[in-house]
Amino acid sequence: MHIYAFGSICRGDISVDSDVDLLALVEGRDSRLNPERFSIYSYARILELWKAGNAFAWHLSLESRLIYAADGADFLKSLGAPSKYSGAVADCLKFRDIFESSFQSVQKGSPSLVFELSTIFLALRNIATCYSLSRMDSPTFGRDSARRLGSRSLDVDENVYSLLMQARLLSTRGAGDSIGDIDLAILLPELKRCRSWIDELCREVNLNG
Repeated sequence: MHIYAFGSICRGDISVDSDVDLLALVEGRDSRLNPERFSIYSYARILELWKAGNAFAWHLSLESRLIYAADGADFLKSLGAPSKYSGAVADCLKFRDIFESSFQSVQKGSPSLVFELSTIFLALRNIATCYSLSRMDSPTFGRDSARRLGSRSLDVDENVYSLLMQARLLSTRGAGDSIGDIDLAILLPELKRCRSWIDELCREVNLNG
């Protein structure tokens, strides 16, 4: 077994509402590991992700820290760098579709508004990460990845961005203040700006993919 921390605690940008992302590498099942607390992967699956140059493999390669190793060795470090990331086009289009589906639901007055806003935030974050892996020298991960792309950063109203982040925390962790009435007259134009930003990044990745 090997256990790693990754994410905000390793980047040093933790806040009061940050959690600790933990990865466990195991052979077979291990009843000691709670899947609600750990991302559990087999060694074979991690090797597959490394060979494919998967975005998560790059995340782990660049930002994970070993916590425990049954054999005393750093398994991920021994793998070296993952293969070149080549999934940017497919990944960006996938997350664009996810964004669009939730955006359409918000426009139609979805009864699950918090969930849809959470999904929108996920799409924005992941598209930014995929873009940075494909087009930038220094990839960016985490909740603020969309605002860490230099000249390609997402320019959206701060209150709307905070609302999306708040929805994400509520949906995934049940943490934070509840969301009251949302003024769609303010929200929807900002989400349209987000959609334009996504289209620009996808177009650039596709042209250079």
